[in-house]
Amino acid sequence: MKPKVIVYNRIPEDLMEKLSSFCDAYQCSPESEEFFHHLPTAKGMIGSGYTIDENLLDKAPELKIVSNVSVGYNNLNIEELTKRGIMATNTPDVLTETTADTIFGLLLATARRMPELDRYVKAGKWEASITEELFGNDVHHKTLGMIGMGRIGAAVAERAHFGFKMNILYHNRTRKPSMENRLDASYVSLDHLLQNSDFVCVMVPLTPETANLIGEREFKLMKKSAIFINGSRGKVVKEEDLIKALEDKEILAAGLDVYREEPIDPESPLLRMDHCVTLPHIGSATAETRYKMAELAVENLIQGLQGNKPPSLINDVIV
Repeated sequence: MKPKVIVYNRIPEDLMEKLSSFCDAYQCSPESEEFFHHLPTAKGMIGSGYTIDENLLDKAPELKIVSNVSVGYNNLNIEELTKRGIMATNTPDVLTETTADTIFGLLLATARRMPELDRYVKAGKWEASITEELFGNDVHHKTLGMIGMGRIGAAVAERAHFGFKMNILYHNRTRKPSMENRLDASYVSLDHLLQNSDFVCVMVPLTPETANLIGEREFKLMKKSAIFINGSRGKVVKEEDLIKALEDKEILAAGLDVYREEPIDPESPLLRMDHCVTLPHIGSATAETRYKMAELAVENLIQGLQGNKPPSLINDVIV
């Protein structure tokens, strides 16, 4: 008998067919009755964003693997999954370059005020050459401070160093000598980075240690000409402190692809600020990359259910 699998986000039809050749796959929303009907006998789950915690796992006694269609996995209670012998997987690597493109594009758009000036032109306000109050800031040869030098952080830093001749400072849990040699990057304290960077870019995973990492104190340490970029997770930043820093001109501007609550509240002050560029969490949102993510997630699931070690196993569970 095929193992039962719950697919709680849509995946491409051909990948659904591949999954169905190995499993009895049921596509259903986590809010549906069907989801909870299948949960007690499900061997696997695949999707993204849904919280897999102790309460849900109590309802899924036969679960063997959870396949996250995402590089981040703060929605998974890894400790609880490991304790129960349930494999957890994610989709690293396949989205690194696409996400780095997005984040560096966000940095450029914020520095050169592209969304604001696009609106300016479309509103029919461009009647002569723009004057100084609409000028942006140079990116080339400036100092980029990377908070987080994992796969994506390093890919952003590569674009900055090789493409824009930027000086790289970085702060990370562990030192990366290979990145220092390749990018002529300097490993520095967080405070030193904040005080000396023209652009501060956060690319850390959300953990108990990184939650609320950036707040009032950190914004006050930044240059008043600094531009802040967050492409990691919204809860890494105290959003109310960011709003105040922008309102009080403690920093020059911000570019955001993530927020504490998503979708962001339409009444958020961030959405009324010309000096804050806001994207709808599109880091990996290209058709090609999302397909590759789903493809890897399906492969993780199939391998795990067949008794093999999945390609992207997160936790230390004996297969």
